[in-house]
Amino acid sequence: MTRSPSAKLVYKVLESEEELTQKELVEETLLASRTVRYALKRLKKIGIVEEDIYFADARQSLYKITESKHTACE
Repeated sequence: MTRSPSAKLVYKVLESEEELTQKELVEETLLASRTVRYALKRLKKIGIVEEDIYFADARQSLYKITESKHTACE
C-alpha cells in the first residue's frame, strides 16, 4: 500500500467506517487536517481511495475505499 503511517491509519478508519468526510477523518484519527489531506491525496493517487460528492454539504467531499479494493479484501 503505502509507507506513510498516517495514510495507513486513514485507510483503516475508512475500512471500518465506510464513508467519511475529511473533517470526520480528522476527528476519528486525531491527526492534523493537513496530515489527513496529504494521506488522502496519497491514497487517491494509488487508487485505493475515491472521492465523492457529499450532498449534505457541497463544500466537502466523501471519501471511501475504492470498490475493487474493498471487495478484494473481503
